[in-house]
Amino acid sequence: MGQSSSTDQLSPEQREAESIAASTGALPKLQKAFSVLSDPQTNSIPIESLKKCFSFTIENSGNEGNGVPKDFPVLLSYLSSCIVDLFFFSDGEVGWIEFLKGYSNCCGMTIGSASFNNLFRLFAMMSSEAGLHTKLQFVSNDDDNKVSGYLLSVELLMLLLMCWVMWWDCKKLNSGESLVGDSGLPDVTHLVWSAIESCAEEGGKLDLWECKALETYVQLPAAKITMWALKTVPNLTDCLSHFVHARLSYLANLEDKSTQPVPFVFDISPKENSISNLITCGRAWAISLTLRGTMSDEISKACFPSSVDDLSDMILYRSSVHGKGLTRFWSNVEGYNAPLLILIAAYEPKDGAERKWIIGALINQGLESKDSFYGTSGSLYAISPVFNVFSSSGKEKNIVYSHLHPTFKMYDPRPKPVGLAFGGSLGHERIFLEEDFAGVTIRHHAADRTYQHGSLFPGQGFLTHEASVLDVEVWGLGGKKAKETQTAYKRREELFTEQRRKVDLKTFGNWEDSPEKMMMDMITDPNAVRREDR
Repeated sequence: MGQSSSTDQLSPEQREAESIAASTGALPKLQKAFSVLSDPQTNSIPIESLKKCFSFTIENSGNEGNGVPKDFPVLLSYLSSCIVDLFFFSDGEVGWIEFLKGYSNCCGMTIGSASFNNLFRLFAMMSSEAGLHTKLQFVSNDDDNKVSGYLLSVELLMLLLMCWVMWWDCKKLNSGESLVGDSGLPDVTHLVWSAIESCAEEGGKLDLWECKALETYVQLPAAKITMWALKTVPNLTDCLSHFVHARLSYLANLEDKSTQPVPFVFDISPKENSISNLITCGRAWAISLTLRGTMSDEISKACFPSSVDDLSDMILYRSSVHGKGLTRFWSNVEGYNAPLLILIAAYEPKDGAERKWIIGALINQGLESKDSFYGTSGSLYAISPVFNVFSSSGKEKNIVYSHLHPTFKMYDPRPKPVGLAFGGSLGHERIFLEEDFAGVTIRHHAADRTYQHGSLFPGQGFLTHEASVLDVEVWGLGGKKAKETQTAYKRREELFTEQRRKVDLKTFGNWEDSPEKMMMDMITDPNAVRREDR
């Protein structure tokens, strides 16, 4: 397996390769995976065995349409071979050192731009093998290689779908369930439109309400795509590294070393499952690419088929089910002290048509009923038809405002607005959702110093927009523990409410001690002098 009984016998090259692999925490699993794949006689891995490790069977490759490019099945068929040829340098067999270096090239710690260069290089090699020659160019093949040239919008779509396939494969393997399950390609045109608006010179001039992303053959410079991805979907390159790691970890966990892994099956037909009224697989995936840790894992459950049963614990509120209004909203989110994703779907008439869009806000703590802004950090999202994320700027902390009508009404010459808001200031909120959830007001980012600048929907401009609300949803991203804590909180509140409603029947068990007799006596002779018996 390439190991030695004494570290003194290790070559400097092997010692360095093992040290780098150990820094990722994957060295023990790599040792086991190498023992499964390698030939005991040559102590190396046949190149075809390594390619089979990353391969899968493609189904429904002839089903095109609905936003899936016709060349994508051919492109995807070269994924496994190009990963091996690009990162695991070898002329026929892969030794222990080459195996470690190949893993580090894919999964080692590196800066974001270098990771995107690896993704570009992989896509360019796959395109070349498939006979689809892109306009990407690379200055050198060393570690500091730089990419230039451009991609067309349809090529960027295939790059995103390739990343989705690797991401889905990784999630399916890590679930520990059957390797054959529901797959399919989501609609990610909202990400393509985001890149077009950010990278193409004519991106801001295109009317996306009227045209389709695949029909806009605009040139997207590779350098600008990298900058867009680092800002909008910074975890996109994790799809490649997690895919390689998951496949090798699967081999390492095989109990029977003689068993050859069965090629995995992936259905690449369009299959845009709507998890809820506002969240689809593509939208949930885009949001997950902006997050890390528990929050990313939780929102990922929305597009991973094996976790659909857990969605009931994640969707805390849905106006189409629970009813519109701040009171109904509050009864479902109160007591959930964990990150919340709040989604708003709205529409407004424009040129004789209704333009619909979806926006969202992520706050890293639960909600409170206060007449002022509060919060530590959060992000605003433009979700559909264009995806963008606007994180906290750090200049102000007006993260969220959630104010209900006070229980005891008193005269207030300057009443605070009742509703839900994000960013801006009182009276000039960047997003303000009315108390009855009938309308939402969107203001230009110039009024907001809390979140980064940008349009929440296409054509927002400088004017204030008042739109009608279609639906509101709240997703809890704190996991099962946060949901259990909220359930316990609601039970305590119900118990306290029930106790306050109870009447002491012993005290009011007879007419002489009843409050009704007291009231009757006062009405009969209100001026009578009475002595209270104690």
